[in-house]
Amino acid sequence: MRVLVTGATGFVGSHLVPELLDRGHDVVALTRDPSSYVAPAGVEVLEGDVLDPELRLPPVDVAYYLVHSMQAGEDFEERDRQAARNFRRAVDEAGIERVVYLGGLGNEDEGLSDHLKSRREVERLLGEGNADLTALRAAIVIGEGSASFQIIRQLAARLPVMVTPSWVRTECQPIYIDDVVEYLVAVLAEPAMAGETYEIGGPDVLTYQEILTTTADLLVGRRPLIIPVPVLSPGLSARWLGLVTDVDVSVAKPLVDGLSNRVVVTDHSIDEYVTPDLTGFEESVRRALGEQPTVERRPVEA
Repeated sequence: MRVLVTGATGFVGSHLVPELLDRGHDVVALTRDPSSYVAPAGVEVLEGDVLDPELRLPPVDVAYYLVHSMQAGEDFEERDRQAARNFRRAVDEAGIERVVYLGGLGNEDEGLSDHLKSRREVERLLGEGNADLTALRAAIVIGEGSASFQIIRQLAARLPVMVTPSWVRTECQPIYIDDVVEYLVAVLAEPAMAGETYEIGGPDVLTYQEILTTTADLLVGRRPLIIPVPVLSPGLSARWLGLVTDVDVSVAKPLVDGLSNRVVVTDHSIDEYVTPDLTGFEESVRRALGEQPTVERRPVEA
Protein backbone atom coordinates (compact mmCIF):
# COMPACT_ATOMS: atom_id res chain seq x y z
CA MET A 1 0.00 0.00 0.00
CA ARG A 2 1.27 3.50 -0.84
CA VAL A 3 0.98 5.74 2.22
CA LEU A 4 1.57 9.45 2.84
CA VAL A 5 2.66 10.59 6.32
CA THR A 6 2.10 14.26 7.15
CA GLY A 7 4.08 15.08 10.28
CA ALA A 8 6.73 12.46 9.50
CA THR A 9 9.43 14.37 11.39
CA GLY A 10 7.37 14.70 14.57
CA PHE A 11 7.26 12.47 17.63
CA VAL A 12 4.58 10.04 16.43
CA GLY A 13 5.44 10.29 12.74
CA SER A 14 9.11 9.46 13.29
CA HIS A 15 8.06 6.20 14.96
CA LEU A 16 5.31 5.44 12.44
CA VAL A 17 7.37 5.74 9.24
CA PRO A 18 9.87 2.93 10.03
CA GLU A 19 7.05 0.62 11.15
CA LEU A 20 5.15 1.21 7.91
CA LEU A 21 8.29 0.33 5.97
CA ASP A 22 8.78 -2.83 8.03
CA ARG A 23 5.20 -3.86 7.20
CA GLY A 24 5.95 -3.59 3.50
CA HIS A 25 4.23 -0.28 2.70
CA ASP A 26 5.59 2.36 0.31
CA VAL A 27 5.96 5.57 2.31
CA VAL A 28 5.89 9.20 1.18
CA ALA A 29 6.95 11.64 3.93
CA LEU A 30 5.66 15.21 3.70
CA THR A 31 7.94 17.79 5.32
CA ARG A 32 8.46 21.54 5.10
CA ASP A 33 12.26 21.17 4.99
CA PRO A 34 13.49 18.02 3.24
CA SER A 35 17.12 19.05 3.75
CA SER A 36 16.75 18.66 7.53
CA TYR A 37 14.98 15.29 7.40
CA VAL A 38 17.13 12.16 7.49
CA ALA A 39 14.62 9.76 6.04
CA PRO A 40 14.88 5.99 6.46
CA ALA A 41 16.03 4.16 3.36
CA GLY A 42 13.21 3.66 0.90
CA VAL A 43 11.13 6.67 1.96
CA GLU A 44 10.13 9.16 -0.72
CA VAL A 45 10.44 12.68 0.69
CA LEU A 46 8.03 15.35 -0.53
CA GLU A 47 8.38 19.05 0.29
CA GLY A 48 5.14 20.67 1.38
CA ASP A 49 3.49 22.74 4.09
CA VAL A 50 -0.09 22.18 5.23
CA LEU A 51 -0.38 25.94 5.80
CA ASP A 52 0.25 26.52 2.11
CA PRO A 53 -3.10 27.05 0.31
CA GLU A 54 -1.44 25.69 -2.85
CA LEU A 55 -0.47 22.40 -1.19
CA ARG A 56 -0.40 19.49 -3.63
CA LEU A 57 -0.30 15.82 -2.69
CA PRO A 58 0.62 12.76 -4.78
CA PRO A 59 -1.89 9.97 -5.40
CA VAL A 60 -1.64 7.49 -2.51
CA ASP A 61 -3.94 4.92 -0.94
CA VAL A 62 -3.98 6.43 2.56
CA ALA A 63 -2.82 9.75 4.05
CA TYR A 64 -1.92 10.13 7.74
CA TYR A 65 -2.47 13.56 9.29
CA LEU A 66 -0.25 13.94 12.38
CA VAL A 67 -0.06 17.73 12.62
CA HIS A 68 -1.01 19.98 15.55
CA SER A 69 -0.12 23.49 16.64
CA MET A 70 1.80 23.11 19.90
CA GLN A 71 2.34 26.80 20.56
CA ALA A 72 0.26 29.19 22.60
CA GLY A 73 -1.10 32.33 21.00
CA GLU A 74 -4.35 33.80 19.85
CA ASP A 75 -4.12 32.42 16.32
CA PHE A 76 -3.30 28.74 16.95
CA GLU A 77 -6.91 27.70 16.34
CA GLU A 78 -6.96 29.47 12.99
CA ARG A 79 -3.65 27.86 12.03
CA ASP A 80 -5.00 24.41 12.87
CA ARG A 81 -8.23 25.20 11.03
CA GLN A 82 -6.49 26.47 7.89
CA ALA A 83 -4.03 23.57 7.82
CA ALA A 84 -6.85 21.03 8.04
CA ARG A 85 -8.78 22.75 5.26
CA ASN A 86 -5.72 22.93 3.01
CA PHE A 87 -4.97 19.28 3.61
CA ARG A 88 -8.58 18.23 3.01
CA ARG A 89 -8.65 20.11 -0.29
CA ALA A 90 -5.33 18.59 -1.38
CA VAL A 91 -6.53 15.10 -0.45
CA ASP A 92 -9.69 15.56 -2.51
CA GLU A 93 -7.77 16.92 -5.50
CA ALA A 94 -5.34 13.97 -5.37
CA GLY A 95 -8.21 11.50 -5.23
CA ILE A 96 -7.01 9.98 -1.95
CA GLU A 97 -9.75 7.74 -0.58
CA ARG A 98 -8.76 7.46 3.08
CA VAL A 99 -7.27 9.66 5.81
CA VAL A 100 -6.06 8.56 9.27
CA TYR A 101 -5.92 11.22 12.00
CA LEU A 102 -4.58 11.06 15.56
CA GLY A 103 -6.47 13.44 17.85
CA GLY A 104 -7.13 13.78 21.56
CA LEU A 105 -9.40 12.11 24.09
CA GLY A 106 -11.87 14.10 26.13
CA ASN A 107 -15.62 14.45 26.59
CA GLU A 108 -16.98 17.52 24.80
CA ASP A 109 -19.91 17.65 27.24
CA GLU A 110 -17.44 18.32 30.08
CA GLY A 111 -15.89 21.36 28.39
CA LEU A 112 -12.63 20.74 26.54
CA SER A 113 -9.58 22.99 26.73
CA ASP A 114 -9.00 25.29 23.76
CA HIS A 115 -6.35 23.01 22.29
CA LEU A 116 -8.42 19.87 22.71
CA LYS A 117 -11.36 21.69 21.13
CA SER A 118 -9.10 22.64 18.23
CA ARG A 119 -8.06 19.03 17.74
CA ARG A 120 -11.69 17.99 17.71
CA GLU A 121 -12.44 20.71 15.15
CA VAL A 122 -9.59 19.45 12.96
CA GLU A 123 -11.12 15.99 13.15
CA ARG A 124 -14.47 17.39 12.02
CA LEU A 125 -12.94 19.39 9.15
CA LEU A 126 -10.98 16.42 7.84
CA GLY A 127 -14.15 14.34 7.97
CA GLU A 128 -15.97 16.80 5.70
CA GLY A 129 -13.80 15.86 2.71
CA ASN A 130 -14.44 13.13 0.16
CA ALA A 131 -12.00 10.72 1.80
CA ASP A 132 -13.12 8.32 4.52
CA LEU A 133 -11.63 9.45 7.84
CA THR A 134 -10.43 7.06 10.51
CA ALA A 135 -9.90 9.11 13.69
CA LEU A 136 -8.03 7.74 16.69
CA ARG A 137 -8.21 9.67 19.96
CA ALA A 138 -5.50 9.28 22.59
CA ALA A 139 -4.34 10.88 25.85
CA ILE A 140 -0.65 11.36 26.80
CA VAL A 141 1.71 9.31 24.64
CA ILE A 142 4.72 8.00 26.57
CA GLY A 143 8.10 7.93 24.84
CA GLU A 144 11.20 9.96 24.05
CA GLY A 145 10.26 13.06 22.09
CA SER A 146 6.84 13.48 23.68
CA ALA A 147 6.51 17.02 25.03
CA SER A 148 4.06 15.82 27.69
CA PHE A 149 6.38 13.08 28.89
CA GLN A 150 9.34 15.45 28.83
CA ILE A 151 7.54 17.64 31.37
CA ILE A 152 6.64 14.66 33.55
CA ARG A 153 10.19 13.29 33.46
CA GLN A 154 11.84 16.58 34.34
CA LEU A 155 9.42 17.38 37.14
CA ALA A 156 9.93 13.90 38.57
CA ALA A 157 13.71 14.25 38.48
CA ARG A 158 14.08 17.78 39.79
CA LEU A 159 11.49 18.45 42.45
CA PRO A 160 11.30 16.55 45.75
CA VAL A 161 8.33 18.74 46.73
CA MET A 162 5.72 20.11 44.33
CA VAL A 163 3.00 22.65 45.02
CA THR A 164 0.73 21.92 42.09
CA PRO A 165 -2.71 22.89 40.77
CA SER A 166 -5.65 20.64 41.49
CA TRP A 167 -5.32 19.06 38.03
CA VAL A 168 -2.90 16.54 39.54
CA ARG A 169 -6.02 14.62 40.63
CA THR A 170 -7.46 14.44 37.11
CA GLU A 171 -7.58 10.96 35.60
CA CYS A 172 -5.61 10.12 32.46
CA GLN A 173 -5.06 6.96 30.42
CA PRO A 174 -1.54 7.23 28.96
CA ILE A 175 -0.40 4.99 26.12
CA TYR A 176 3.07 3.91 25.01
CA ILE A 177 4.27 5.17 21.63
CA ASP A 178 4.77 1.67 20.19
CA ASP A 179 1.14 0.83 21.01
CA VAL A 180 -0.07 4.02 19.30
CA VAL A 181 1.92 3.05 16.21
CA GLU A 182 0.46 -0.47 16.34
CA TYR A 183 -3.05 0.99 16.23
CA LEU A 184 -2.15 3.45 13.46
CA VAL A 185 -0.69 0.73 11.25
CA ALA A 186 -3.35 -1.86 12.02
CA VAL A 187 -6.20 0.31 10.72
CA LEU A 188 -4.76 -0.01 7.20
CA ALA A 189 -5.69 -3.69 7.13
CA GLU A 190 -9.27 -3.08 8.27
CA PRO A 191 -11.44 -1.45 5.57
CA ALA A 192 -14.41 -1.53 7.96
CA MET A 193 -12.62 1.03 10.17
CA ALA A 194 -12.75 3.67 7.43
CA GLY A 195 -15.10 6.50 8.30
CA GLU A 196 -15.13 5.66 12.02
CA THR A 197 -13.78 7.22 15.24
CA TYR A 198 -12.05 5.17 17.94
CA GLU A 199 -10.57 5.80 21.38
CA ILE A 200 -7.23 4.26 22.32
CA GLY A 201 -5.36 4.06 25.61
CA GLY A 202 -2.97 1.94 27.62
CA PRO A 203 -4.12 -0.61 30.21
CA ASP A 204 -3.76 1.76 33.21
CA VAL A 205 -5.89 4.72 34.32
CA LEU A 206 -3.98 7.01 36.70
CA THR A 207 -4.21 10.50 38.12
CA TYR A 208 -1.48 12.91 37.06
CA GLN A 209 -0.23 12.71 40.65
CA GLU A 210 0.20 8.95 40.28
CA ILE A 211 1.91 9.47 36.93
CA LEU A 212 4.39 11.91 38.50
CA THR A 213 5.13 9.84 41.59
CA THR A 214 5.54 6.59 39.67
CA THR A 215 7.89 8.22 37.17
CA ALA A 216 9.97 9.75 39.97
CA ASP A 217 10.22 6.41 41.74
CA LEU A 218 11.52 4.73 38.57
CA LEU A 219 13.82 7.62 37.63
CA VAL A 220 15.46 8.67 40.90
CA GLY A 221 14.22 6.14 43.46
CA ARG A 222 12.00 8.46 45.47
CA ARG A 223 8.46 9.79 45.27
CA PRO A 224 7.99 13.56 45.52
CA LEU A 225 5.67 15.15 48.03
CA ILE A 226 2.83 16.68 46.02
CA ILE A 227 0.65 19.37 47.55
CA PRO A 228 -2.34 20.29 45.35
CA VAL A 229 -3.63 23.85 45.68
CA PRO A 230 -6.65 25.39 43.90
CA VAL A 231 -5.20 28.83 43.16
CA LEU A 232 -2.72 28.28 40.32
CA SER A 233 -4.23 29.41 37.00
CA PRO A 234 -3.19 27.67 33.75
CA GLY A 235 -1.00 30.68 32.92
CA LEU A 236 0.78 30.55 36.27
CA SER A 237 1.09 26.76 36.00
CA ALA A 238 2.76 27.12 32.62
CA ARG A 239 5.21 29.72 33.94
CA TRP A 240 5.97 27.46 36.90
CA LEU A 241 6.74 24.62 34.48
CA GLY A 242 8.95 26.99 32.50
CA LEU A 243 11.02 27.68 35.62
CA VAL A 244 11.59 24.06 36.63
CA THR A 245 11.72 22.31 33.24
CA ASP A 246 13.32 22.92 29.84
CA VAL A 247 9.93 23.09 28.11
CA ASP A 248 9.14 26.48 26.60
CA VAL A 249 6.24 28.28 28.25
CA SER A 250 4.50 28.66 24.88
CA VAL A 251 4.43 24.86 24.61
CA ALA A 252 3.73 24.23 28.29
CA LYS A 253 0.61 26.39 28.38
CA PRO A 254 -1.49 24.40 25.87
CA LEU A 255 -0.41 21.19 27.59
CA VAL A 256 -1.38 22.54 31.01
CA ASP A 257 -4.70 23.84 29.69
CA GLY A 258 -5.73 20.28 28.86
CA LEU A 259 -4.79 18.76 32.20
CA SER A 260 -8.12 19.65 33.75
CA ASN A 261 -9.91 17.39 31.24
CA ARG A 262 -10.41 13.74 32.16
CA VAL A 263 -8.93 11.80 29.23
CA VAL A 264 -9.98 8.18 29.64
CA VAL A 265 -11.24 5.66 27.08
CA THR A 266 -15.00 5.14 27.38
CA ASP A 267 -15.62 3.52 23.98
CA HIS A 268 -13.86 0.20 23.44
CA SER A 269 -15.24 -0.54 19.97
CA ILE A 270 -11.74 -0.65 18.46
CA ASP A 271 -11.21 -3.96 20.28
CA GLU A 272 -13.38 -5.60 17.63
CA TYR A 273 -10.61 -5.00 15.08
CA VAL A 274 -7.32 -4.40 16.89
CA THR A 275 -6.17 -5.98 20.16
CA PRO A 276 -2.47 -5.22 20.68
CA ASP A 277 -0.58 -6.46 23.72
CA LEU A 278 -0.69 -3.09 25.48
CA THR A 279 2.25 -1.88 27.55
CA GLY A 280 1.57 -1.00 31.19
CA PHE A 281 2.42 2.47 32.43
CA GLU A 282 5.44 1.47 34.53
CA GLU A 283 6.93 -0.54 31.69
CA SER A 284 6.23 2.32 29.28
CA VAL A 285 8.19 4.69 31.52
CA ARG A 286 11.05 2.21 31.90
CA ARG A 287 11.33 1.90 28.14
CA ALA A 288 11.10 5.66 27.60
CA LEU A 289 13.77 6.34 30.22
CA GLY A 290 15.97 3.70 28.64
CA GLU A 291 15.94 5.72 25.42
CA GLN A 292 17.50 8.78 27.01
CA PRO A 293 19.97 9.78 29.74
CA THR A 294 18.78 10.38 33.27
CA VAL A 295 18.08 14.04 34.02
CA GLU A 296 20.31 15.66 36.59
CA ARG A 297 18.56 17.34 39.51
CA ARG A 298 18.99 21.08 39.74
CA PRO A 299 18.20 23.47 42.58
CA VAL A 300 15.12 25.63 42.29
CA GLU A 301 15.24 29.08 43.82
CA ALA A 302 12.20 30.36 45.69
